Parts: sequence; C-alpha cells; structure tokens
Amino acid sequence: MSVESQRVKEFERKRLLERIDREGATVGASIPERIEVQGESVDLQEFVFEIKRRDTVPAGEREKVERAKKNLRRERLQRKQRIEAGEVSVAEGEELANAIIGIDRALNALENLGPTDLEAETQAQEAADRKRWMTFLRKALGHESDSQGASRTRGPGP
Repeated sequence: MSVESQRVKEFERKRLLERIDREGATVGASIPERIEVQGESVDLQEFVFEIKRRDTVPAGEREKVERAKKNLRRERLQRKQRIEAGEVSVAEGEELANAIIGIDRALNALENLGPTDLEAETQAQEAADRKRWMTFLRKALGHESDSQGASRTRGPGP
C-alpha cells in the first residue's frame, strides 16, 4: 500500500481540522482560480475580483452573490466533513484543507463587500445615532426607565 493511498491517521486528521479552523488561516492564502462547487466548475477568483472591483453591489447582482456565498459555505462544510470522517489519504486531506482555506478567503472577501445601498446605510446609521443619543440623554437626566422619552418627576408629587 503506497503512502499516498493510506488513510489519514487520527493525529493528521486533527492537524488538518485545526489548520482550517485556525483564526487567521486565510492570511496570505489566495482565492482559487477555479473550483468545483456543488458539482459546477466556478471561476471563483474572477467572480470575487469582479464583484469587489465595484463600489457597490448592484441590485441584480446581490442575489447572485448571496447564492454564491451559500454554495461556498455548503461546499466548505462537505469538504470539512470528508476530512472529519477520516476516509481520505494524507494528500487528499491536504488538498481539501487548502481548498477550504481558499473558500474561506473568498467568503471573507464576499462578506466584506461595501454597502449595497449607500442611502439606506446612511439612514440606518443616523437612526442608530439618534437612538444612542436619546438613550444617553434619558440616562443622564435620570429617566432610564422611561422608554418613551416623556419626562417624569422625581420624588413625591404635589
């Protein structure tokens, strides 16, 4: 039995799993040029770079990006499960681990895309700022329990 066809040993399996789950595993990793995702060959690097090149993701592309992220997550899980099962050779395990790290790199790039709607993002930020300011004022004025912002008197009334 050749070394390449031997099943991965327990310590090697654990090392591969630790490697793919390590914080910062994608640092220095590159996005694979082409990868098989859910039975379909995808030019992953080109897709990610094309999407990231734009300032915002157009409405028509958002669904495509979300579908791609979902398929990449599914593919990552399936590859990880093959390593977990221990039914791969050391060489196959290394290939799977490298592919998973490349998938993670692509997912990170797709997750960190700029806002898809700058106006909506600005409005949401302003609303959050107003809410924080009102919460601060209520606390500063001693009205923490007053969620509506109406003033209350302290102590016994007249």
